[in-house]
Amino acid sequence: MTSARLELRREQILTHRRAVGALDRRLPAGTESLRRAAWAGLQDSVPRAAVLSIHARVEGTRPETWEDPSLIQLWGPRYSVYVVAATDHAVFSLGRLPDHGAGRQRAEDLAGRLHAFLDGRRLGCTEVGHSLGVHPNSFRYGAATGTVLIRWDGARQPPVWTVPAPDVDPREARLELARRYLHVFGPATPTGFAQWAGIRPTSAGRAAFDALAESLTPVQTPAGDAWILTGDEPSFRAPGAPAAPARLLPSGDAYTLLQGADRELLVPDADDRRRLWTPRVWPGAVLVAGEIVGTWRRSQADLTVEPWRRLSAAERAAVEAEAASLPLPGIRESVRVRWVE
Repeated sequence: MTSARLELRREQILTHRRAVGALDRRLPAGTESLRRAAWAGLQDSVPRAAVLSIHARVEGTRPETWEDPSLIQLWGPRYSVYVVAATDHAVFSLGRLPDHGAGRQRAEDLAGRLHAFLDGRRLGCTEVGHSLGVHPNSFRYGAATGTVLIRWDGARQPPVWTVPAPDVDPREARLELARRYLHVFGPATPTGFAQWAGIRPTSAGRAAFDALAESLTPVQTPAGDAWILTGDEPSFRAPGAPAAPARLLPSGDAYTLLQGADRELLVPDADDRRRLWTPRVWPGAVLVAGEIVGTWRRSQADLTVEPWRRLSAAERAAVEAEAASLPLPGIRESVRVRWVE
């Protein structure tokens, strides 16, 4: 790494993030597109948010797409529910396994107890927790061993089962997780990576960036000094494709899963930031022509949009068309959009 820092403007950063996130133009349906859509994982803590994140990026998304055989569900970054590509299981599990100490011991002990008790069965977390005398939420710590999978539909504690540990060095998985973070969220910092991944101590984030030093380029951004993957520099410099007319991003979508100064970069107005990143469950984000211009929430087939500025008739039509296309599980009627000014 060198001391000279490449200067990147806000528009360059957002254009890159939309491009690598496939938010300007949807990818064709297929396994490879699903994997790309889930490159940094698909948070699914709000039931079926993962489906809506896929829909924003991949053509032909259906309500059941999250159950595609190429995808799995696990407790991922920050121990939240995630949908990831099955081939990337090790990245989002072992990549977060503590190197040593009490955290690693807890993960391995819980995973071992689960494996011995389940003995090939799939059982609900509540039942297993009662049998083992532990809180069912504690099993999420065992997921970092790469041996614990779940299937959560949002209604109750998920069924849990165990699988063989991936044959991957946890440190290599950590480096790949850092590469994913840099590619999707870049420019990035070691602290930001540790916060996103939910790894402690934050020195683990610095160690990962240090190990990747030869493949990183220092940059200066409106949010401060950071790093990008050297291979991504052409993407930051490229003019980019025209932004999509509208996308409705769900709560926890990778494009808005930001902290600190990165939030200011994405949403410059402080009042708007408070509307998007609320103290409780976040609303969805309304992306119009490459900028977040409001929030949305849904109750069954009723979708409420709260724009932060006056939208043109064409922009409203684009948002309503996007709403009508949402693959909502269990909803057979047409989506009704209500605008709150």
